[in-house]
Amino acid sequence: MEISALVDSISSFLNLSSSRHIDLDPFDKYYKRVQALLLVLKPIADASVLSSDLVLEEEKLCKSFQELSHDVDHSRDLFTSWHAFSSKVYFVLQIESLIPKMRDTIVDTFQFLKSLKNDLPDELSPASLEKCLEKINHLGYEEISSVIDGALRDQRDNVGPTPEMLVKIGENTGLRSNQEILIEAVALERQKEIAEQSENNAEVEFLDQLIVIVNRMHERLLLIKQTQTSSVSILADFFCPLSLEVMTDPVIVSSGQTYEKAFIKRWIDLGLKVCPKTRQTLTHTTLIPNYTVKALISNWCDTNDVKLPDPNKSTSLNELSPLLSCTDSIAGVSASALENTSSVNDFEDRSNHSRELNRSSVSSVENGQTSENHHHHLRSPSATSSVSNEEFPRTDGNENSEESAHGTPYSSDGSGEIRSGPLAAASATTSSAAAAAPRSGLSSPRFMDRRNNRGGQFWRRPSDRLGSRIVSAPSNEARRELAEVENQVKKLLEELKSSSLDVQRQATGEIRLLAKHNMDNRIVIGNSGAIVLLVELLRSTDSATQENAVTALLNLSINDNNKSLIAEAGAIEPLIHVLENGSSEAKENSAATLFSLSVIEENKIKIGQSGAIGPLVDLLGNGTQRGKKDAATALFNLSIHQENKGTIVQSGAVRYLIDLMDPAAGMVDKAVAVLANLATIPEGRNAIGQEGGIGLLVEVVELGSARGKENAAAALLQLSTNSGRFCNMVLQEGAVPPLVALSQSGTPRAREKAQALLSYFRNQRHGNAGRG
Repeated sequence: MEISALVDSISSFLNLSSSRHIDLDPFDKYYKRVQALLLVLKPIADASVLSSDLVLEEEKLCKSFQELSHDVDHSRDLFTSWHAFSSKVYFVLQIESLIPKMRDTIVDTFQFLKSLKNDLPDELSPASLEKCLEKINHLGYEEISSVIDGALRDQRDNVGPTPEMLVKIGENTGLRSNQEILIEAVALERQKEIAEQSENNAEVEFLDQLIVIVNRMHERLLLIKQTQTSSVSILADFFCPLSLEVMTDPVIVSSGQTYEKAFIKRWIDLGLKVCPKTRQTLTHTTLIPNYTVKALISNWCDTNDVKLPDPNKSTSLNELSPLLSCTDSIAGVSASALENTSSVNDFEDRSNHSRELNRSSVSSVENGQTSENHHHHLRSPSATSSVSNEEFPRTDGNENSEESAHGTPYSSDGSGEIRSGPLAAASATTSSAAAAAPRSGLSSPRFMDRRNNRGGQFWRRPSDRLGSRIVSAPSNEARRELAEVENQVKKLLEELKSSSLDVQRQATGEIRLLAKHNMDNRIVIGNSGAIVLLVELLRSTDSATQENAVTALLNLSINDNNKSLIAEAGAIEPLIHVLENGSSEAKENSAATLFSLSVIEENKIKIGQSGAIGPLVDLLGNGTQRGKKDAATALFNLSIHQENKGTIVQSGAVRYLIDLMDPAAGMVDKAVAVLANLATIPEGRNAIGQEGGIGLLVEVVELGSARGKENAAAALLQLSTNSGRFCNMVLQEGAVPPLVALSQSGTPRAREKAQALLSYFRNQRHGNAGRG
């Protein structure tokens, strides 16, 4: 019977109070939340057992009790299945989606029991049930999952998350130290591998985004540590990724990364057999002294009169919470300091040579062995520990993954890895994030709906989950500020219509700045009708007005609703006009805007068919360094759509992409990612072979970043399996040894590609031997 099963489930859950994990943070508080609900439910359930002949005549009650039993069992499973290296963030998101659902079902059940006219015991009387409802209604608490949703939304919109968000997430999920943060990243990587094995692409993408959030916590701690340790700028390579202290006894682990000996030994002793930075499995636990880095640190300390810490006395596992007070002082950290923490701001304010948006950089903790800036054509790896560089996410080089419409920038296989600096756009708030529109086609992990579809589970976007939550009403001050922005935008709209070039120039400049500041402003501007006027001004003969208009549209496109509005306003052809005829800065911002719009799948087709590819390829080959990056980014997204690939190849992109594989250009990973997509069509493979790209791809497999190796292996797999001539060229370039190494120590997808290619080589060799 359903009610008996519920009583058993409640008793089983309440018996967890003696479990070894229940008293750990954050499990203790969530156990108490579920416990409080069940302690109110239990007497009602017990009384219902005694009155089952009356109560269970009602079909609705039977279903409610059955659903509650299922939810209680599920919550118990969440607590009992967690172990020391499970993800805390993932647990919190799961349990926080379950608790409100249970609460709502309990409230509905009590309300229905109150309406029954049957002769029920005192425990089920309307008065008793009303008291129970009051108890339930008093069980209120803040949900950290709404902050995580806001952080993910800001991350997708390239405006955050803010340091305050990171601190709040850390405090409420028990990630208060750098070691805990790195353990969490490893746990999420393991969860992601499980999702990959089950080919659950939506969950893989969502987990990738959570990993980026956790990585940003680590980046923030490292940045703050760099600025607090000394008045002298310290290279990120000198810091141990675990201790966040300058290393005194640096050692190399099997993944090639360098750590402070005492801290990596403690990590391994905990039973963690993966590299904290690259997440690669440690093939052995031998710690090899890194005398080169030790000498560099020693020389630097002597020159700058810095005393090294004692790692054995250090208590610096660096808590996140107290560092929020440093936000203001950190806000002025130089760009070079930010770059040293593996974070590059790409979209810069063009009024002072730094673009408005803090573009998602691509500082990957997975990016392993060497820095591109330390190579010469990837043949001279750096002697120091690695500094991460810009990259695209991996591309599989197969049609299925490329055509997946996740709608996430820089992603063709659901990786969704959009990384930016930990201090990017600190003005963005959780409330403004909540107002932002969801990204088209983006899916989140399998968390349960609160009210709808009870008893079942289904996939929901993070934005949907956020939208179902209760959000506090804005303060009077916030409402006044919003009203002021609305009035200001109305005034600027009239000025945009002016026949005076000076007035138009001033108005577009003010809108550009308004769109720069926060998401609320972008929403107000987008809803005001300004986008249509800005699109018209893309053809302005005044270069300053044109630059202001294109940059304003770029900033507005951070919001997903605005992406659609910009495309619907017919912006694509005017943007191409700017790309062909504008100033260098206008061209760069036009390319970046086209990239932003191409996040939406249908826009990839429109942009490709409108003639944007030729001008983008021209910018790729002849633009400024920033312009080349913007063009590569846009072409990557466009190359995900099958029909665009041939046009990109025919426009001559492959030659430019191969030129950009020179590490001096700082774009190896970007170039390889686009080539991996183009290698899926015959024209692309022929162009790569004819332009001498095979040897460079082999070099990337040998010496590139983790993500670069994945994409290079994917491209080589396409080249080899579709052409005997190219297969021989790959072998002649000495691809086998680096592929063997990659098949053993690369990321899961890189290992898969390397193993497939090696297997193909073996089969070809055996086939030839048989024919002889």
